[in-house]
Amino acid sequence: MSMITLRPARTTDAGKAATAMTEFIDMTLWLPRIHTRAEDIGFVGMMIERGWVTVVLHKEQLVGFLAREGENIQALYIQQSARGLGCGAALLGQAQSIMNRLTLWSFQANAPANKFYAAHGFAEMTRTSGAGNDEKLPDIQMTWQREAF
Repeated sequence: MSMITLRPARTTDAGKAATAMTEFIDMTLWLPRIHTRAEDIGFVGMMIERGWVTVVLHKEQLVGFLAREGENIQALYIQQSARGLGCGAALLGQAQSIMNRLTLWSFQANAPANKFYAAHGFAEMTRTSGAGNDEKLPDIQMTWQREAF
């Protein structure tokens, strides 16, 4: 039996799923906190209500999530304690298995995430100054495309 399980998020998962996002914001010195932790939960709850969220469980504990609206990945967060265990790769792999194309935005300063996405076939498409995002931080748009056979 695998120690990693994926499933659609339930409304009752909002708090636990938001923990991964809140933890990342709290631990990342270059990332400003522009929303309260309660707003983080509300944001994740809204994405769950829209049917965008898949959660990942490691040893039956919810440790992260991926939110996808069509081909656009809106969020991918894994709790620090579960990073490097394949949870993010499982979430991303599931999205890639059902889509022909995926896009996402990542902060330029988030080198570990950018390396992770590149390792999973994402290519940089655009860099911006960050003027268009809430945090006002330079970002990168990345795209993955299924190879034609």
